[in-house]
Amino acid sequence: MKPFDFITILGPTACGKTNCAVKLADAISGEIISADSRQVYRRMDIGTGKDLADYTINGHNIPYHLIDIAEPGEKYNIFRFQQDFLSAFELIKRKGKEVIVCGGSGLYLESILRNYRLQAVPVNPDLRAQLANKSLAELTLLLSSYKRLHNTTDTDTAQRAIRAIEIEEYYRQNPRDERPFPSFNSFVVGLDVDRETRRERITKRLHERLNNGMVEEVRRLIDSGVPTDTLISYGLEYKYLSLYILGVLTYDDMVRLLEIAIHQFAKRQMTWFRGMERRGIEIHWVKPGEEFEHIMSSVYPNLSSTN
Repeated sequence: MKPFDFITILGPTACGKTNCAVKLADAISGEIISADSRQVYRRMDIGTGKDLADYTINGHNIPYHLIDIAEPGEKYNIFRFQQDFLSAFELIKRKGKEVIVCGGSGLYLESILRNYRLQAVPVNPDLRAQLANKSLAELTLLLSSYKRLHNTTDTDTAQRAIRAIEIEEYYRQNPRDERPFPSFNSFVVGLDVDRETRRERITKRLHERLNNGMVEEVRRLIDSGVPTDTLISYGLEYKYLSLYILGVLTYDDMVRLLEIAIHQFAKRQMTWFRGMERRGIEIHWVKPGEEFEHIMSSVYPNLSSTN
């Protein structure tokens, strides 16, 4: 019996995680669970890099989970992710398939790899009213009084910072749910892309997405009634394209600032993954193109010897 409940493939943006996961799923009769905090939203396709066509290999489609399961603007969080992950995991196992987790959202990944105990945190209208007129700098300072700020996306916008404070205040006043999240054992592979190659891939992919209609995608979301404040709160592509559409940024400034922001985001992802290692998660770092062979030889030696 294999010593692992599932395989995890992680890495920074634009490193080729999906292609590896699809190739692996094809080889071991697996299905993929996405660990991406924005790919859960419908109609947010180009900006989140769903690349759904990549899930077709050798003439058939690889099933995927936790993609396109929520409406833009709907509140999706780590608590819901854990519950949805468990449902998807159990479904895949009932079908007799292997589970492959693929994504770059470090907090989501760590929540299942280190079996975080979480509970749904309700809205606190009084607290929100107290915080409504505070600046982002003031909110960031207040949030830092609750915890060390590892996750900088908590302070991307005032809206996110207020929600983060709301959560921390709730946990301060209420004991965390003692119902444990199941303890899983995962073989974790990280795609180790050198900095220069990563930068080249990010730049190339950004321009490809702009040429393939990413601006139009954001316009459609706005036209469908998704508030621009909500899109801005999702950060990166949706933030900067919304600011361009609103006339706050020129096209050239939008592209320049967005490219810088994505590079910074990839750096933060790697910082998070290194932190996961310090917190006890073993990550097998391999170069892109070598990950499939590494997984097969380490976890499925019998299969790899026949390929």
